[in-house]
Amino acid sequence: MVGLVGERAGAGAGRGRGLRNGRGGPGMAERATGQATADVPEVAAVVLAAGASTRMGRNKLLLELDGETVVRRAVRTAIAAGLSPVVVVTGHACGKVAGQLRGLGCSNVHNDRYVEGTHTSVAAGIGAVGEGCGAAVVILADMPFVTPAMLRTLVDTYREARPPLVASRYGGSVNAPPILYDRRLFGELRRMDARCGREVVRRHLHEAIEVEWSAEAGRDLDRPDDYRRIVKELAGGKDGGRGPVGRVGGPGRSGDGGGAGAEAGREPVREPGREPVRG
Repeated sequence: MVGLVGERAGAGAGRGRGLRNGRGGPGMAERATGQATADVPEVAAVVLAAGASTRMGRNKLLLELDGETVVRRAVRTAIAAGLSPVVVVTGHACGKVAGQLRGLGCSNVHNDRYVEGTHTSVAAGIGAVGEGCGAAVVILADMPFVTPAMLRTLVDTYREARPPLVASRYGGSVNAPPILYDRRLFGELRRMDARCGREVVRRHLHEAIEVEWSAEAGRDLDRPDDYRRIVKELAGGKDGGRGPVGRVGGPGRSGDGGGAGAEAGREPVREPGREPVRG
């Protein structure tokens, strides 16, 4: 779903936010998220699964990877990471997509405005997150190399420093989902439209923490060639190169001051609601 949650936004705005190694410290990526308490806020997942898959030519969320459908794999990943609640936003072929999620314990929210753009799906999902959640991770259902450990790293980073935004960065140059948003940003996410959605990330990137992953971990399923290639890799035991790389930092933290690409200008960050759903 290239172009959904933040279609690669220019990440060159500002210095000092730094990067964080996906390992984050001894055992950070491996340890369980654990139960939320008064001091440890609950973090929800919003899985976007409303697109029409026009470039794939068929509903990619219903395609199989490693014996399960793409959408079920994404939701199961969020659950395995300890995110709760897990809210799945459906739109196109909502009945078939929801049917793949039976028994998982997630909640489904139908977005009947999905054709207007992904910003409507983000708004619908964020609106369904309960008041008890301190943050939410927005996830694209069509990124099969995102793992529970990656999601836990975002959550652990958030709980440690409480920034308004924890963004994934791939290959040292591209910011893309999954992205964690503190509740302070929920109002902006619900109000955004297709023109201003990219500004939610841009506006707060200077105070965000970025977690660095390999470029391969950020691949998604858009076209038939993508699907064939990823099926072949998974069958061969490859993990898509999703291991962590780089460093992490942020406001008031040690780091690389924004990374080598901060001044040079990078490809745009994939942010919520940049453009209409293309699937």
